[in-house]
Amino acid sequence: MQAEKKINKNLLSAVILLIIFGLTMIASAGIAYSRAHFGDSYYFFKHQLFFGVIPGFVVMYIAQKIHYTVWKKMAFLIFILSIFCLVLVFIPRIGSRIYGASRWLQFGPFSFQPSEMLKLSIIFYLAAWLEGRAEKVKDFYEGLLPFLTVVAGVSFLLEKQPDMGTLGVIIFIAMSIFFVSGANLRHMFLIGVVGFSALGLLIKFESYRMDRFLVFLHPELDPRGIGYQINQALLAIGSGGIFGVGLGHSMQKFNYLPEPVGDSIFAIIGEELGMIGCVALILLFLFFAINGLKVAKNAPDKFSELVSVGIVSWIIFQAFINISAISGLIPLTGIPLPFISYGGTSIIFLLAGIGVMLNISKYSKME
Repeated sequence: MQAEKKINKNLLSAVILLIIFGLTMIASAGIAYSRAHFGDSYYFFKHQLFFGVIPGFVVMYIAQKIHYTVWKKMAFLIFILSIFCLVLVFIPRIGSRIYGASRWLQFGPFSFQPSEMLKLSIIFYLAAWLEGRAEKVKDFYEGLLPFLTVVAGVSFLLEKQPDMGTLGVIIFIAMSIFFVSGANLRHMFLIGVVGFSALGLLIKFESYRMDRFLVFLHPELDPRGIGYQINQALLAIGSGGIFGVGLGHSMQKFNYLPEPVGDSIFAIIGEELGMIGCVALILLFLFFAINGLKVAKNAPDKFSELVSVGIVSWIIFQAFINISAISGLIPLTGIPLPFISYGGTSIIFLLAGIGVMLNISKYSKME
């Protein structure tokens, strides 16, 4: 076993700064909704801190102490457990249906979103499986077909929830790991063609998805109905200008913009901190990505390399999708901004993934 070194401090610093930034924006963006619904202006901030960030850092600390090879041995069991939890969301009295979507498991006052667990578990599973395939990864029958079978099974469950945003992130994660494992480029192209064709059909045959796509093409369409959220988000970002209206001075968070502490929080960042705040956040994600990919590049073996690539892909693709959707560059998807948006389950599993990467960084090949 390779000698243990120090963790990648740049990676840890980037994550801590993202968490602090997120808590600050949740405290600001959630004031109006918290006061109106819970009688406490900082309900969301306190809930995120005590039920997300603090337990998340505990999980991260434990994960960075566990040798990364443990996750390879447990990869299949963790993946099966996450699939089992995904199925449970459809069972009445266990799964919780909110806004027409079955995405949560409810245990008394606590809720749990299995799709967040799935993001990490599929990284472990694909990394463990692909590490042992070697040149078989390039084979159609022994590489591509088994890979597509796994992705298709997960996609079916996510589409039934429905959770197209998470489905998109999962597919990006899976394709990133498959590519780095040495996949045939023609197979990657084939996956892209099939994927976009399937996405087109999913949009065409589901009215709310078609509405979102039409609003993406024509933001002025039905500004008080299906186009309300994106129009309010663009209004918030535009109002911020270069320097923003100032932290805490957003108008859109006062019951104008839906999900101000959730999916739409980037719009509040744009309004309060302006273009400078948005660029600073994007640069912080870029700093995280660079250092995360350094961990992958210097990983001690193929499994740890693929895990690192998967975790970085998860966070960066999800951030890109959220920011692009709220900025009107792609259709609205409804996924949180990593480390920034409100959500305890998301923060805990994100920090668990970071803990694994920090452990991998201890065994870096770089002297």
